[in-house]
Amino acid sequence: MPPSWILTLDCTDRPGIVAAVSGFLAERGGFILDSQQYADLDAGRFFMRVEFKAVDAPFEAAKLRQAFSPVAEKLALDWELSDAAQRPRVLIAVSQGSHCLNDLLHRWQTRSLGVEIVGVVSNHDTLRALTEWHGLPFTLLPAGKQAQETALLEQYEALDADYLILARYMQILSPALAERLAGRCINIHHSFLPSFKGARPYHRAHERGVKLIGATAHFVTSDLDEGPIIEQAVERIDHRASVDDMIRIGRDIEAQVLARAVQWVGARRVFLNGIRTIVFR
Repeated sequence: MPPSWILTLDCTDRPGIVAAVSGFLAERGGFILDSQQYADLDAGRFFMRVEFKAVDAPFEAAKLRQAFSPVAEKLALDWELSDAAQRPRVLIAVSQGSHCLNDLLHRWQTRSLGVEIVGVVSNHDTLRALTEWHGLPFTLLPAGKQAQETALLEQYEALDADYLILARYMQILSPALAERLAGRCINIHHSFLPSFKGARPYHRAHERGVKLIGATAHFVTSDLDEGPIIEQAVERIDHRASVDDMIRIGRDIEAQVLARAVQWVGARRVFLNGIRTIVFR
């Protein structure tokens, strides 16, 4: 199969954007495999993702980018052209809970996750064996918030990571680090926030007779657990569910929701739109 490319763009909405992009590709023998677009009428923004390949001779990335630049400049596009086979590099941060990490590592090992995991960092040594069994480097972060974040960022940069995935990393990032990784850091949390903050949320939810368990994957911002949402899911329970049942169900949902968010980001399907996201599923 010839290599395929992914063009993503967003801009101020105006007539002719789709025609300009599709016309550009048609003139150069580009065959569109998938195309999705969305106009946010309230914000006046337009978002588009196009996956395509060459009909004849393969495209050269540098020449293709150079040729598209005048089109992008004319339409004032924020755009990116990516080789579809080039998977974004991600660094995973964890604490002691293994369910999200284990799920991501399994999907990565079986080549069913559209990213390249380059390492794992943690404030505990608990998951070193699991990480190294998958052939990945494991870094134990030092004690102290500032030292911890400095070491985390050093690993992120040394491994040339594109994203940081907080797979139940039970530490609050400082506003400075959240800003440094804006749009590049993804977190997962259970759906009991903000009702049941802090320790033992499942026990307190059980005491209140909660009937829905869910999870939210979102981009990290300085507003704790309130960043732009990428994916959510819920499962209904009833009075028969014990605390252990709720924890088991919650962990399963967290792993699934985080994996979907990582997969969509890896496939360049997620766009930031202010405090929201556009996700071309």
